[in-house]
Parts: sequence; C-alpha cells; structure tokens
Amino acid sequence: MKILEFKNKDQNGQLKTVGKFEIKNLTEDTAELYIYGDIVSSEWAKWDDSDICPNDVANFLKQLDGTNKLNIFINSGGGSVFAGLAIYHQLKRNSAEKTVYVDGLAGSISSVIAFCGDRIVVPTDAFLMIHKPWMGLLGAYNAIELRKMADDLDRIEEGIMNVYGQHLKEGVDIETIRQMVQEETWLTGDKAAEYFDIEVGEAVNAAACTSMYFEHYAKIPEKIKCQPEPQKDNNEKEKLLLELDLI
Repeated sequence: MKILEFKNKDQNGQLKTVGKFEIKNLTEDTAELYIYGDIVSSEWAKWDDSDICPNDVANFLKQLDGTNKLNIFINSGGGSVFAGLAIYHQLKRNSAEKTVYVDGLAGSISSVIAFCGDRIVVPTDAFLMIHKPWMGLLGAYNAIELRKMADDLDRIEEGIMNVYGQHLKEGVDIETIRQMVQEETWLTGDKAAEYFDIEVGEAVNAAACTSMYFEHYAKIPEKIKCQPEPQKDNNEKEKLLLELDLI
C-alpha cells in the first residue's frame, strides 16, 4: 500500500498536510481511489481526513500519469454540488479505464460521481440515493432573492439530470428518474439496474456510512446508518451549510 500526502504552505509559510489518499495495489498500470467521506468544496470545509475536495482529486490524478486502470470505491453520503460535479468531470476526463464500486452508499452528489465510471458495480445490498438539490441559508433574504435561489436550484438539478440521463438503461424515460429525484429514492443494486446502465454485484455486507448530511434525509436504510453520526458544533454546521449542497 502506498500513501500519498499533499501539502500546502500555511499563513506562516510552514508545510502542512492538506489531503491524504491510500492507494492500494498500485502497479504500473492500476491504482485505486477511495471516496469514503463527505464531498466538500475546499480544505476549510473538511471535518475529518475522510472528507474530499476537488483539489484532492486533482492532486491525486497528477500522481497517476500513465495509469491505464483506475478503480474507484465509493461510500459517501454526499455533499457540495459544485465540488461533486468538479470531481465527476475530473475523473470523467481522465483517460484511464475506470471501474466504480459502490461499497455501501453513493448518495446525493456522490451518486453523480459514481457515473464517471466506464463500468459501475453496485452490490445488491448497497445503495444509490438520488434526490433534489438543497440549499442551506443564513441571513435575511427578500422574495426576489429567494426566487432566484429556487431558479438556480432548478438549473443545477437539470445539470445533474443530464448526467443521470447519459446512463439510463435502454427504454427508461428520464421523467421516471426525475420523479425519483423529487421523492428522495434509495435504490439497491438490483433496483438501480432496472433504470441505469450498471452492473449488479453480489451482496457483500455493505459498509456502513457516516455523514453530516444524514440528519436531512428522510428514508435512510438502517443497514447504511448503523454508526453514530459525526457531531459538529453549531458554528461548524453554519459554516458548512453556507455551501450549496446536494444532500
């Protein structure tokens, strides 16, 4: 196993570790990426080492020039819409043959990231979760500003629907997926395969998932949410909710 650490200078000019990935079974042509935390926009938004931002992925990919195969393992409750879309496009552009494995949950924006794969494997006891984008607000807003935010959310949803639409199983209408998005839908591997062009993997006792976003979800399966949620103080929650999240 090889561990890559990414460092930046802090305000005092000292190097500090800003991201860490474990790359297992690294060979000349194959590497593995684990997305096992919340998706955040930048370093300041991270709560722990498992959280991931676009800069982490950019640095990761720079380390892997010439890699022909990339296995991506996902167990994430979601996070920032824009960060997730950036990660999706970073991975999609990479020339390696990409196989995505959903180890427990690809929820919210991490379900979009999952579709960066040339091959996507979801076990029968793991989940894709899709729903509408959500915005956390602090401060005072008038009706014009609120209507604009709602319009922005609708446009962002269309961008996400475009990703889902590129991976529909033949004969599936995108409006069927749109209705699922309206209702917060949790799809096991076999159910997801009815709508999306994915492979169904055998049940593997899917990994539990923790996420700060679970408190906002209405239909979390017990087998996914079987660990305590991370605790954050109010200031930390307010800071993170300033981001635009698909949660």
